[in-house]
Amino acid sequence: MRHPRTRTPDLTRTARTTRRRVVGALTAGVLCAAGLAAPAVAVTTAEAAPALADGLARTPPMGFNNWNSTHCRAEFDEAMVKGIADILVAKGLKDAGYEYVNLDDCWALPERDADGKLVPDPARFPGGIKAVADYVHAKGLKLGIYTSAGTKTCNPAGFPGALGHEYGDARQFADWGVDYLKYDNCNNQGVDARLRYETMRDALKATGRPIVYSICEWGENTPWEWAADVGHLWRTTGDISDTWESMLAITKQNLPLAPYAGPGHWNDPDMLEVGNGGMTDTEYRSHFSLWSVMAAPLLIGSDLRTASQETFDILSNQEVIAVDQDPLGKQGAVVSTEGGRWVVAKEMADGSRAVALFNETGTAQRIATDASAVGLSDAAAYTLRDLWQHRTAHTAGTIAATVPAHGTVLLRVAAAGDWAAHPPAVELGLNGDPLLEAATPEPLTTTVTDLGRVPARRVSSALTGPAGWTVRPTSATAVRVLDPGRTLRTGWRITAPAGTPAGAYVLTLRTTYRAPSGTPVTATLPVTAHVVLPPPAGTSYLSDQPWLAATNGWGPVERDTSNGERAAGDGRPLTIGGTAYPKGLGVHAPSDVSFYAGRRCEQVTAAVGVDDEGAGGTVAFEIWADGTRAAASGVLAGGTAARPLTADVSGAQVVRLVVTDAGDGVDFDHADWADARLSC
Repeated sequence: MRHPRTRTPDLTRTARTTRRRVVGALTAGVLCAAGLAAPAVAVTTAEAAPALADGLARTPPMGFNNWNSTHCRAEFDEAMVKGIADILVAKGLKDAGYEYVNLDDCWALPERDADGKLVPDPARFPGGIKAVADYVHAKGLKLGIYTSAGTKTCNPAGFPGALGHEYGDARQFADWGVDYLKYDNCNNQGVDARLRYETMRDALKATGRPIVYSICEWGENTPWEWAADVGHLWRTTGDISDTWESMLAITKQNLPLAPYAGPGHWNDPDMLEVGNGGMTDTEYRSHFSLWSVMAAPLLIGSDLRTASQETFDILSNQEVIAVDQDPLGKQGAVVSTEGGRWVVAKEMADGSRAVALFNETGTAQRIATDASAVGLSDAAAYTLRDLWQHRTAHTAGTIAATVPAHGTVLLRVAAAGDWAAHPPAVELGLNGDPLLEAATPEPLTTTVTDLGRVPARRVSSALTGPAGWTVRPTSATAVRVLDPGRTLRTGWRITAPAGTPAGAYVLTLRTTYRAPSGTPVTATLPVTAHVVLPPPAGTSYLSDQPWLAATNGWGPVERDTSNGERAAGDGRPLTIGGTAYPKGLGVHAPSDVSFYAGRRCEQVTAAVGVDDEGAGGTVAFEIWADGTRAAASGVLAGGTAARPLTADVSGAQVVRLVVTDAGDGVDFDHADWADARLSC
């Protein structure tokens, strides 16, 4: 079953992940997301309830949880948990702030003992939970555990939940030395959520042991409106998965809830996926940056026993962690969002602002704001600290960068009196990610702009490509003095060798300059060039052509089948209004698929509609020729016949097939580009 609109009370964790589609969007500051209602009041005027007065979780909890990397597999055991504790210490993660080692589902036997007590699985935890807690505590760390506010936990094996056993289970947890409880929502028998979670709150308090209380009811009952004096953190969404689409959707769902977060009461967009392999390192840096600027709990979800050095580098970036752990406890708020270009700013205890320039699109984008827009007072100039590059410059007020596809530039900006001690910031830019055919020269323009109060001197730019590529400047690459606000523009001609396979290749723009003090400064910008194949002459099916990029609301874009929401190839024959189509693209809103047209093509045609398996959906189809919308279907509902759609794409370098959710959420939004053809 796909996209049911309500959740049954006994869903397993696997079904919960499958059924809950967290594809949200911000519209006029109000949450719109699949399967989740918008907040009952505008978040801009929300006031959170008083936090628990127990002094716990004054900053977002940090630690590890095994679920994302092990699920319920046999490798989740005592040795694994102890090994993770060892790694947290040995790799410096404990010193960076990670303190909780949390056990998720499957640690217990399926049945309680004769006295009604929980029994740790002796195969997984032969020494029991207390022995694990003692080991973790000896490392200077803390132990977390999991159960559900229902009769069973979320796993299909049916491990015992705590509903009706709250006080006894809480007492066991305290006696074992547990420091953190994740309390899930499965098999809840329809009992009122607030009552269930308040009962466990009272049971934990009655033990006398300080235990951080994590409410995991998936945002079903808008816990941000009532849970601040119930738990220390509450999930705002369904489960995350290790995909760009899932992380992005959850980000959009969590961002509007900023006013509800603060010391001791945090919005929880779920655990980190950094290092699990489903995203690129650029995407993982965005994931970590966004969770930090949202003041989210930072719970590592990857198996640290096999993690790469890049994963450790991301997770241990103390400047980024400091944003998350800032004692003021503000969650970052959206300053602007347009065309997939996001500015999110977080007020910090020292008066500075953490500013995330986030690019959700598939191409490099210039993202800009200024000091006033992010909440800083007027000043002569501002210091600008790049938290991933670990460099400080100054700006007259503009905050801008060219951000790679799916990337985030995370800055800390302050109105500081010592701004003159730092070099002027320079913004490196380019006119989009270049597309080139092998052996065919392609022009590119790069820019260097002085954002500071003083000139940058002896400015010089160089662009280098992969081995065998030819990169030649067609205009000046250097200038002796670049005054504030001025730009050095350099034209280049790039040629990939004949026979270069289609794909993405990285060039590097490197600019060197000197501050007024004479200090040399180097700035770099990765430039992604795509080597493409020329479109075939005549009329061809788009499902037979390689695409440049593809994003999809759920699961991959499918060729010649519908979208099955999960793995590639799990769809069905494309069917709209009872008519089957052998060729086409199956997508799930929101979706964006781009193709190279090379300025050689004239027309795109398709029969579009909601696939019959998504009969309850509503979508809208658009065809874009470069930056111009060339055709639009209007809103189409499921159960109706396909509508012909034709677009004139003459002269376009790139053609994009876009599907939106028609503004009503993405439930059942399986959309088909049936019989889609490109004429060149």
